[in-house]
Amino acid sequence: MKISKIAFYIAVVAALLLFVAGPGTRLGMWDFSMGFMLMRWALFAGLAAAAFALVLLVIPKTRAGNVTMLAAALLVGLGTAWVPWNGYQTATSLPFIHDITTDTVDPPLFVTMLPIRADAPNPPEYLGEEIAKQQREGYPDIETLVLDTPADETFRKALEAAEDMGLEIVAAEPMEGRIEATATTLWFGFKDDVVIRITTDGAGSRLDIRSKSRVGGSDVGANAARIRRFISEIG
Repeated sequence: MKISKIAFYIAVVAALLLFVAGPGTRLGMWDFSMGFMLMRWALFAGLAAAAFALVLLVIPKTRAGNVTMLAAALLVGLGTAWVPWNGYQTATSLPFIHDITTDTVDPPLFVTMLPIRADAPNPPEYLGEEIAKQQREGYPDIETLVLDTPADETFRKALEAAEDMGLEIVAAEPMEGRIEATATTLWFGFKDDVVIRITTDGAGSRLDIRSKSRVGGSDVGANAARIRRFISEIG
């Protein structure tokens, strides 16, 4: 076997590890910790393939007749390694929390979702100032939405926005001003639960939303991004 092929095959293996990490977790073939481990392996294998290919490209004897394959190994290796590396950089730049809400003093409470979350590693309770401080520092823009529309109209808009975002509606209680739903992430299939609270505020209304992951210490900004998107849909 040509030595240039070894670099290419390592790059292919790295890409395959990255490709199966998320879908395998989503399909229940392994848990999320194994999925993350596969991504780490993809990172190391991708870097190894890229480094090996680069060395072979520098040496005239091994470069001759193998430029295309070695260049492919270099690009595939680097591209594969970039995905988990970028994810890690994003995670470390954000607060290490997984429960985001527009009201950190009196966050919306899960009701219908409680039995669904019974076996989830992350409990449904809000941990108060322990995470509120981190959220205020990391996501200062996330706050209660004050609207001119009456509560019943806001409820209708909120329910419509949640459905448009592809959330699975678990409960919609207009008399209580409460909507509960579940979001499933695309790649790993993580379940994040959402509760929306609408209250009357004079002639208008106030809307609060909370999004919390069932597993994992960090959500890599997913819950904050979901809340921001929801607010933009409403506002």
